[in-house]
Amino acid sequence: MSKMTSVLFSRKMLVMLFLGFSSGLPYLVTKDIIKAWLTDSNVDLATIGLFSAVGLPYTYKFIWSPFVDRFSLISFLGRRRSWMIVTQVCLLLLIAALGFANPNNHMTMLTVFAVSIAFFSATQDIVLDAYRRDYLDDNELGLGTGIWVNAYRGANLLSVGLGFIIADKLGYTVMFTVIASMMGVGIIATLMAPEPTTSSQPRNFKEAVIDPFSDFFTRKGALWVLGFILLYKLGDNMASAMNVTYILKHGYTKTEYFVIVKGLGMTALFGGMFLGGMIMIKLGIIRSLVIFGVLQMISTFCFAFIAYSPEKNLTLLSAIVVFELLSTGLGQTAYAAFMALQTNRKFTATQYALMTSLMAIPGTVAAATTGYLVEWVDWGMFYLICSLVALPGIGIIWFIRNNKNLASA
Repeated sequence: MSKMTSVLFSRKMLVMLFLGFSSGLPYLVTKDIIKAWLTDSNVDLATIGLFSAVGLPYTYKFIWSPFVDRFSLISFLGRRRSWMIVTQVCLLLLIAALGFANPNNHMTMLTVFAVSIAFFSATQDIVLDAYRRDYLDDNELGLGTGIWVNAYRGANLLSVGLGFIIADKLGYTVMFTVIASMMGVGIIATLMAPEPTTSSQPRNFKEAVIDPFSDFFTRKGALWVLGFILLYKLGDNMASAMNVTYILKHGYTKTEYFVIVKGLGMTALFGGMFLGGMIMIKLGIIRSLVIFGVLQMISTFCFAFIAYSPEKNLTLLSAIVVFELLSTGLGQTAYAAFMALQTNRKFTATQYALMTSLMAIPGTVAAATTGYLVEWVDWGMFYLICSLVALPGIGIIWFIRNNKNLASA
């Protein structure tokens, strides 16, 4: 317990808290807040829908991640901190400027600002993910990632919740100025945090662009690691894609959904992320992934009980949602920590960006087919299938756990 306490209350965990907040703050600015602004400004639905495309930099960030590994922008700050401070200052200025681009008069300017915010936010994620891996020791990755993800999610909620309240009372210009000022948390943390000591940075194009990929794909067991990244969260992602429709179609109101899923459920998710970090200090990342994967699989199957319940049961729904999101929080924290552990410290930014991009592919593709699957089978069978889809990912991590050449956690 003393070991766990000393890690929990260390300076490193405080840095993780502030930088996780900085990472999460800009994300929903382009994803949700701008769309609400366009809606309030009576912009047509086709244009609002097209604004979803401004988030593409998050999907393709691995393309320019080698530049983050290769170059240091401000020499006295160091390679990681220089990229951190530049992206954070740019985000602060761009978010503040966004409030002066009225959708009805300056749509082109607003679009440029929105795409720029997404680009610098994705770039900040690249360098902050790399910094987290470089800064934390292996035994600190689990808890540090849990604190980070909680801070990230908290910043998401704060930006939208507080942002909408300010927008209703004082307007969007003031709201964007307030959100921009919150980027100061990350800037202060960056200036106070040390530059991590890592191996030498790439010296040329080959070392920056070719070597990170060849280093990852030629190492022993790379295909097992890749298979795990692609499959571990697949069943969970498939199930969550239909949860809203499933719950509403079984007689629950949107208010009940909001209170249970966004209230109780999000509390359980935050708790799972934090608890997962604590557990990984004791059990290690690999063993934790096996346990958390089994819990995710069971919690996914539990949704089938709603389909066979004779009447609406708020207690049953609450218990299932809490269990499911607690398990999701546990698994998500360990999953992120495992990916960080697989990176070579010389190519952290590039390899971690590659893995986070890869992990989104199967979930997105499979989620697009879930509606057809539900029409083909009933709801109960759908959730059974989703839970069974989790087995290959758990099987792979079990194999990795028993292979000393792969299980480095």
